[in-house]
Amino acid sequence: MRILTPLRDPSVALLWGGLSFSAIGDQIYAVALTWIAVGVLGAATGYLSALGAGCVLATALVAGRWADAWSERVAMIGADLLRALALIAFVLDWSIRGQPTTAVLVLATVVLAIGHAVFRPALQGLLPSLVSDPVRLPAANALLDSTARIARLLGPGLVTIFVAWVPTRHFLSLDAASFLLSAASLLLIGQMRPSYRSRDDGPPRNVLASALHGFRAVAGHPLLRMHLQVTGIINGVWYAVIFLGLPLAIARNVPGNLGLGGYGLVISAYGCTNLASTLIIGNRKMPRNPGPIMFAGHVVLGAGFLMMALAAIASLPPAMTVAAFAAGAAVGAVGGPMHDIPVAVLRQTELPRADIPAATRAYLIATNGGVLVTMLLAPSLYAVLPVACVIAFCGLVTIGIGVAGIVRFAASPVRTDPL
Repeated sequence: MRILTPLRDPSVALLWGGLSFSAIGDQIYAVALTWIAVGVLGAATGYLSALGAGCVLATALVAGRWADAWSERVAMIGADLLRALALIAFVLDWSIRGQPTTAVLVLATVVLAIGHAVFRPALQGLLPSLVSDPVRLPAANALLDSTARIARLLGPGLVTIFVAWVPTRHFLSLDAASFLLSAASLLLIGQMRPSYRSRDDGPPRNVLASALHGFRAVAGHPLLRMHLQVTGIINGVWYAVIFLGLPLAIARNVPGNLGLGGYGLVISAYGCTNLASTLIIGNRKMPRNPGPIMFAGHVVLGAGFLMMALAAIASLPPAMTVAAFAAGAAVGAVGGPMHDIPVAVLRQTELPRADIPAATRAYLIATNGGVLVTMLLAPSLYAVLPVACVIAFCGLVTIGIGVAGIVRFAASPVRTDPL
């Protein structure tokens, strides 16, 4: 399979292995923490997601000047260790107090968001230096992207299987261990490639210039520019559905730990088709005009949201409710890799090497700005409107953006050569 060819390089294989463990831990954490927060805060859980998005946004805006001055690998190791320590502190506090507190939920959300804002741009900058042949970049990006897709299948599934035997707080312990494994793999890559160099060009010298640098780098590329313009909306409504509307709907229809297990099962269904789509996209050559495929992914995601809205409206027994949500999640998940993989490849091949982390950070700023605004509004919407109506609205917005992008790029090649 084309997607597996980058694994012939031991350093890429190590990177993939470390990211796989980390991604599975992240998904276990996301499912467990979302369920905990919904139990403690109810619809106000949306504000916790908004806080995380705001921290990513602030870090991406302010910290780029310093993060770009570090080796990508060093930045990634530091981010992993910081997040592991935060989760260990969370588990210890929970063990001592006997229950999670709002203060610790907030602290963990802040620290993990900061770590993510440092780690993600550094990863995008590191990959082209490890993959010497640009023809392999689509497969390499799909391979690394598959770590998150596999995690959405395995992580929530593990929660579903072990929820009856493992104390909820130790799902967070597993996430901490996964960050430590990721850091260890990055240390080994440094030993295997002692001559590895970071970017040749230094970052802009002041905070404002550093924050704007990525937007300027993307502005000259029509497809990347439009995707950057809409990514905040797409990710905002995705969060509003997956991390607030979905658990609220399941909690109202499925009692107790069965609800947590059902939520995990739905996210696993999402991960299953997400992974299948990644394998398909990763094994295809990058077309000269990836725009229609990318925006068709938004249409597919929106269709999945509409299916979830129908599941929330229907008065079904608990098991059938979970199955209906899982079906909608499985459909919507197909759309993610259709745009995520081409966007990553375009950034790495159409932009100068020195601009890749800054451009990735621009996407983080836009994405988390959208999530911040959406998750500040979503709790109020869910409080006054039926859950199904809010989810359906999110689906229609997503489909509308997808259709607009397909029309815009229907006959506009953006690459000179297919990869």
